[in-house]
Order: sequence, then C-alpha cells, then structure tokens
Amino acid sequence: MSVPPRTVVGMSRTPPTTRRLRLGLPRRVFSQVLLMQVAIAAGVAVLATGLFLAPLGDQLDDQAMRRALAIAQTTAAQPQLAEDLRGTSATVDGPVQREAERIRKATRAEYVVVMDRQGVRWSHTEPAEIGRHVSTDPSDALAGQEVMEIDEGTLGRSARGKVPLRDRDGDIVGAVSVGIAYDSVRARLIHSIPELLAYAGGALAVGTLAAWLVSRRVQRQTRDLAFSDIAGLLAEREAMLHGIREGVVALDRAGRIRLLNDEAQRLLGVGNQVVGSTPDEAFGKGRTAEVLAGRAAGTDLLTVRGTRVLVANRMPTGDGGSVATLRDRTELEELGRELDSTRGLIDALRAQDHEYANRMHTLLGLLELEMYDEAVEFAGEVIGTHRDTAEEVTEKIKDPLLAALLVGKATVAAERGVALRISGRTRLPDRVIDARGLVTIVGNLVDNALDAVAGTAHARVEAELNAEGRTAVLIVRDTGPGIPAELRELIFTEGWSTKKPPAHRERGIGLAMVRRLAERQGGSATVDDAAGGGAEFTVVLPEALTDPEAEPALTAPSARDAVEAVEAVEEEAR
Repeated sequence: MSVPPRTVVGMSRTPPTTRRLRLGLPRRVFSQVLLMQVAIAAGVAVLATGLFLAPLGDQLDDQAMRRALAIAQTTAAQPQLAEDLRGTSATVDGPVQREAERIRKATRAEYVVVMDRQGVRWSHTEPAEIGRHVSTDPSDALAGQEVMEIDEGTLGRSARGKVPLRDRDGDIVGAVSVGIAYDSVRARLIHSIPELLAYAGGALAVGTLAAWLVSRRVQRQTRDLAFSDIAGLLAEREAMLHGIREGVVALDRAGRIRLLNDEAQRLLGVGNQVVGSTPDEAFGKGRTAEVLAGRAAGTDLLTVRGTRVLVANRMPTGDGGSVATLRDRTELEELGRELDSTRGLIDALRAQDHEYANRMHTLLGLLELEMYDEAVEFAGEVIGTHRDTAEEVTEKIKDPLLAALLVGKATVAAERGVALRISGRTRLPDRVIDARGLVTIVGNLVDNALDAVAGTAHARVEAELNAEGRTAVLIVRDTGPGIPAELRELIFTEGWSTKKPPAHRERGIGLAMVRRLAERQGGSATVDDAAGGGAEFTVVLPEALTDPEAEPALTAPSARDAVEAVEAVEEEAR
C-alpha cells in the first residue's frame, strides 16, 4: 500500500538553506515592486482564464444540444420519413434506416434515431438495436415537446435533441432523436485551452513589461532605497520636523499648505485645520501670506504675526512646491529696542551729567560769593522744572506705566533738542486693560516721531491720549516733513523703512506692530497730515478700557510717586 502524498509532505523537513531562500525577500523597492506586480499580473491572468473556461464548457454543451436539436428538426421536417414510418417495417435495410444514416453521415452526428409512438427504434447506427425500445424516455417528444439534454444512452454520454415526427396532417406518428458525442464537445474545449493559455501568456508578458516600467519609475523616485530605509527616513523626518525650534511650512505646486510642524503652528497661531488651504485663506491678506506664497522675494524676510516678529526664508522644491522656515525674532526685536532705549538714556544721562556739573558749578559759585538767596532760587528752579514736567504728565495720564514712559521720553526728547509735550486735551483714566500693549503702541509712535523731527528747526512732538467710554484714542503729532499720501499704507508694512537699519536689528517693525496690535483689538491705525505741517498718527482701540463705573478715584499720590520714581532714576544715574 502506497503512502498518501499528503503524508509524505507532512513528514518532510525543509532544509535550512531552502527556508532562507524562501523567506529572504529582496530589500530594494524596485525588486519588491516588480515581484509584486508580476505576481498580481499572473494571478489576474489565471483568474481571467479560469473565469473564461468555467462558462465555456456550458456554452459548448449548449451549442452541441442546439445543433443536435436543429438536425432533429430538419430530419423530422421531411414528410416522406413519416410516410415510410407508417408504410414500412423496422428493418436494417428499410427506407427509414437508409435516410437516417444518410443524414447522420452528412451532419457527422453520433446517431440519428427514428422511433414510432411505442418508442421502438426504426433506425440506429448499430443494426442490432433496430426494433428495440429506446434506452431513454421519449414521452416528452411523443407528447409534442422539443427536448435538449445531455444524457447517457446505449452509445454513451451525448448531447441530444428530440423532436416529434408528424405526418402531413400534423399528427404525431413518432419522434426523431439526434445525438452528438459529448467527447467531441470536451475535445473542442481541450483544444481551445492552448489558445487561451497563449492569450493569457501574452497578457502576462505585457503586464510584466508594464510592471518593469513602473518599477523603474518607482526606483528613480525612491532613489533605489529599501522600504525599511524609506520608513526610517519618514520617522526621522517626523521627529526632526516636530523637534526643531524653527517653524516649517511646506506648500505643494498649487500653492496649498500640505504640512506645518508644531513650532510653525505655535508661531502662526493656527492648527492643522489650515492644511489644504492657501496662505491667503489660512492667514488672510497680508505680509505673512505674501511671504509664504512667494510673492515677496528675498531672504530673511520680516513679517509680524500677532505680537510676534518672524523671519521667513522660502526655498522651492523639485516637485514644484516650496518649503518656508520661520524663526521667532520677537525677543531679539524687544532686546534691540531696549538696547536703543538704553543707549538713548545713556546719551541723555551723559548730557545731563555735563548739565548738572555746570549747574553745580554755578550753585557752588553762588555759595562762594555768599549769594545765598540767589543760590536757593536757582536750585528751586532746577528741581521745579523736572517736578513740573512729571506732575503735568501724571495729572493727565493716571496709568503709571504710560505716565512713566512719557516722562522718560520727555527727558530723552529734551536731550535730542525736541520739545515733547502732552496735549491739554489729554485725559486717560487708570482703567487700561492692556497697559503693556498701549506702552508698545505709544512708545513706537513717539520714537518714530522723534526720529522724524530730529535735526529740524523748532522740532516738536505732541502726544494726546483720550478715553471715550471704553475706547482709547491715541494721537501723536510731529513737525517733521510728513508722510506722502502714496506711502501712508506702505509705512505700516513689515520691513519697510526710509531709515538706515542699525547693526543689531531690522527696521520697519515698529509701525507694523502698532497696526497689528490695534487690529488685534478690533481697532485701527492711520496717518494723516498734521495741522501746521508734519504727520499725525491716530490709533483707535475699542474695548481698551474697563467699564467707566469701575474707574478708581484719581488721587494725587500716584503723581507724587511717579515724580519720586523719576528723581530716583536720575539720582541713581548720577
């Protein structure tokens, strides 16, 4: 007794070398893609061949049965056959047998059997069967029905067609049964397989060629890396993008955002919901959108987003897109401004040092000349001038940060030969919500005005701060050359300036931040001609103050405290 094949397979052991060859797949993307696509093409070819062959047998059987039925119908349509069936006997050399054999040979059928109403054969390919009953049930045909079937008879399995045999009057006198050997149908099916396989092989060859071309393209695009290498690069890319402290914004060839890392989302104040939109749609019309979209050319381009000063660089990629990097320079700009202010204060203190030295020498001379009354009067005038300036500011501006800012700016302005005065219409209560924001706005406007009037005759800057309900209106006027009408919007653009930038930072940020802070609070920042010449900057900030009912009492100590703070600073400087 032989061992079943499955038992042999189950007991076999795969050699180690064979197992390694079977499990070891090529690492290159080109080879893996080619193998997968060839396997898919072969599977599709086999599946298509199977799907085609499955119904082909049924179609060929149906054709054989219809052919058998057609031969039977043609045979039964001869009137002479019915008359011979009635007028002769069932013999080997009878007219019915001769006609049936003639038709069989002409049509190449397996058999043509003519039977009477009792099912007795009057013709057959084997003479010994003549006069015997048929082996299959003829009742349907004798009842007037046409039958197509594949059945088993004395000659084996065949495709059959049975029809009733009628005389001239239409009466059924018998039936005609025609059979076509089933083996001939199967032979036709087997004969068609090589042709089908040839077609399948051609399709597989075309599919293999297409797979090779696609794999070559994939190889070029992936630079012949393995899938594991690509996965590793993607993991490293994600870690790098979300780990670096620079913002990265990637755009596709259509100008739509396709990637933002965590730092870019933080700097721009957006989330992943902007992915798929254009910079204009994500950030609105402005400098930021122009820089990211590539409409602003250059390197280290400045833009302001909210309260942040950003430096952007944009580089195109090979697929038609681009990558923009963003660096936060807010702290650097603030340090630069503090450095400018410190330098200005140092210059002012240095000038005051000389001035105080002259005053002390004058006072010493008066004392040596024993002009005591004149010395007292001179000292009172010197002290009173500073005190009057501080008290004037603190009486009109009750917020200590803004008051201290303007007192300091007045000292710096005096040393630069500029008269900085507070408008008599100024009234700002101590109910400012964002005092630091107002300090930034007023400080930038005053600095800009001081720069504009520097070196001009009768230089003067006037600041006016008013409250209208919960709205703060800030106005700074100067006697400088003014702003031409065509430049009044351009001066609020980041990076635009008519002044030479210092070594430690960029120009063109102050006024842009003023407008951005104003717009963030729902307000506006505009510039117009001042009465008498020069420029007048107006900033309107709705909802910048608390409710008037919550306004605290305006007491003198705050003014006195501010004066003492200013004197303490001067004393420390001396």
